Amino acid sequence: MDSTLKNTTEFENIYISYYSRMKRFAQEYVIREEDAENIVQDVFLDVWKQKLVLSSHANLFSYLFTAVKNRCIDFLRHKTIVLKAANKMQEEYLLALQLKFHSLEAFDEKIFHESDIETIIQNAINNLPERCREIFIMNKIDGKKQKAIAEELNISVHTVETQMGIAYRKLKEALKDYIPLFVFLFM
Repeated sequence: MDSTLKNTTEFENIYISYYSRMKRFAQEYVIREEDAENIVQDVFLDVWKQKLVLSSHANLFSYLFTAVKNRCIDFLRHKTIVLKAANKMQEEYLLALQLKFHSLEAFDEKIFHESDIETIIQNAINNLPERCREIFIMNKIDGKKQKAIAEELNISVHTVETQMGIAYRKLKEALKDYIPLFVFLFM
């Protein structure tokens, strides 16, 4: 009998003899049937790739059991990390939603009706440093792109970005009582 055919037949016999037991064992720990199937399939794939032929059934059983056990441990460790990360992101998202909710609840609609809101915004912009104000107006009021502003003023795009960051910080502070309006108008 050809050695490849012999190996194939031997592998099939091992697979048929041990697959269902190994799958039940894995499923006991990883819970989902498809995860258990994948783990056991991976172990048998390794056996096939390595042309691992163990003559003694006791050694073979021990090898398969240990390999499945180790794969289950790796799977559970990975799943735990993934779930912890997902829970952390979910908690952060919930916190952000709660902050937004409270911000909207506290938002006073009368600021949109104040006759001097335009004056308040204009004063905040006018209080920016000269170059910062110029860049901010070119970008947000005139609608120019940062690259165009940099070319027009003969400065780097990085300088434009830095000045816009300064403008946002200063306006945010100056308009802190009008944060929703600030976000609506400038972001």
